[in-house]
Amino acid sequence: MDKFIHHRNLEFLLYELLDTEALLQRPRYHEQSRDVYDSILETARNIARKYLAPHYQKGDANEPEYVDGTTRLIPETKVAWDVIRDAGFLAAHCDEAEGGLQLPEVIFRSATAYFHAANGPTTWYPFLTIGVINLIRAFGSQEQKERYLGALMEGRFAGTMALTEPGQGSALADIKTRAELQDDGTWRIFGQKMFISAGEHDLTGNIIHMVLAKTKGAPPGVKGISLFIVPKFVVGDDGVPGARNDVALAGLLHKMGSRNTSSTVLSFGEKGGAVGYLIGGIGSGLACMFQMMNEARIGVGMNAAALASRGYLYSLDYARDRSQGRLPSNKDPVSPQVPLVAHPDVRRMLLAQKAYAEGALALCLYASSLFEDEHTHPDESRRVSAGVLLGLLTPVVKSWSARYGCEANELAIQVLGGSGYIREHPVEQLYRDQRLNPIHEGAEGIHGIDLLARKVTLRDGEALRLFTEQVRRTGAEAEQVLSVSRHAHALRRQLDALLAVTDGITALARNDPDKGLANATVYLDAFGRVTVAWLWLSQGLVAARALEGSPNDADRLFYKGKLQAAAYYFDWELPQVEPQWRLLTEGNSIPYDMMDTWY
Repeated sequence: MDKFIHHRNLEFLLYELLDTEALLQRPRYHEQSRDVYDSILETARNIARKYLAPHYQKGDANEPEYVDGTTRLIPETKVAWDVIRDAGFLAAHCDEAEGGLQLPEVIFRSATAYFHAANGPTTWYPFLTIGVINLIRAFGSQEQKERYLGALMEGRFAGTMALTEPGQGSALADIKTRAELQDDGTWRIFGQKMFISAGEHDLTGNIIHMVLAKTKGAPPGVKGISLFIVPKFVVGDDGVPGARNDVALAGLLHKMGSRNTSSTVLSFGEKGGAVGYLIGGIGSGLACMFQMMNEARIGVGMNAAALASRGYLYSLDYARDRSQGRLPSNKDPVSPQVPLVAHPDVRRMLLAQKAYAEGALALCLYASSLFEDEHTHPDESRRVSAGVLLGLLTPVVKSWSARYGCEANELAIQVLGGSGYIREHPVEQLYRDQRLNPIHEGAEGIHGIDLLARKVTLRDGEALRLFTEQVRRTGAEAEQVLSVSRHAHALRRQLDALLAVTDGITALARNDPDKGLANATVYLDAFGRVTVAWLWLSQGLVAARALEGSPNDADRLFYKGKLQAAAYYFDWELPQVEPQWRLLTEGNSIPYDMMDTWY
């Protein structure tokens, strides 16, 4: 029941790969300790086991209901919200002086892994709220902070992000929601938003919507977008919710997965205009909202890694417990059946899941460590570099984890065979929940274009240079260690290929953007494969060095598993970039040249 995240693997990533204890030397964390971090993780683990996992399948079978203009959730969702709130996780990023936990980002994200693995749909309510808290802390006026932050941190209010519209998905530059300035300095918001997760529910007394809209006379495109705080109930000077704002639930949407997260259509301004408050300045809405969007993209990656981890661990247990058939070498029909894990193809599927799940978790936590460095590293140049590198890798973190999380959860179903498709086992639900992640917070195509058209060329390629330096540094170390040296050589070859392809395809994109970016999703996937290969090389290097010492029996087996997963990734997964490089180098235009009338 509590096998959601491999706890030993999480410790390995935090303390052996990322050296999280080094954060204790920074002023913000010098009063904390490894014991504090372990206690936080144990609290998260217990909440996941006791308050999230038990209603995972119930929430799937009993979707939110539209009742009297609001959304009713199963009662266990409210209990979980209250427990997460009382444990302080809504204020995880806030300073202790603000009433927060003052947690390092990498510890906070590790705690959320337990929540996402146990019950991702319920988990989205608090974590969207955390995004709103961070957004208001960063860009809100003093008055806005005083009016909203306390209630959000204490869980009396919840939060959402309202971007997408019925006529506009990822093309935010073309949104139609408008904002009209009033004599009292407030705004009236008119429009409709769609696919708004947690847009309506009965968990809290108020919901704070962060709404993108265009002001009168705003320039076309993204420069005309502003951001507004639009509460469900207008909040008075005393901080108490008052009259119902002109925000209406127009309907609930019914998704294939993550069903206990309400997905809503919201109408603003049907009765004269929803009261809104400008945050961050006119025309800076998308720039501000990108903070929450990028946090959410890392969150989607973590959700994907967590779902993959739970599916992997569940199918591993099943394969060890379930006896089925005999090995091909055994011709005795009356001999005992062997466990599924003894069959070579099952071992392949389990090892692939391990490579995807643990690779994705390493990727998400590495990104979280960059976020931490960007904000708290004592060296200003390191802060800047961390932010640049995080910007480059954010589309990779989200997209690679989501794509290969789906692969992992599909394999979990396959390991269970016919039992994988029935609801008595959770793996079919894990897959359905996982399948939303490749679209949540932007489809792969959007992130591919972002990576290729902007991130790799940003600051004259500074981010890509920083990434290259990191990879080459690890490779140079690994080349000196026999058990991983061949992986280092393979990674060096593919990194060189990535750089060469990047030069060619960015040049094409400058001259012919449509054709040059047509294969951006292939580039994104290949970039992700190289990135995760680097992280598997890093994990293998740490494991190899640990085995040179005198680890106990359990650790010895754990490290050997790491080395085997690294070998699998380098022999089975990384070589798949070869045909991708060829397509990208040739500028293969077969899909691009396809005509609508030919379908």
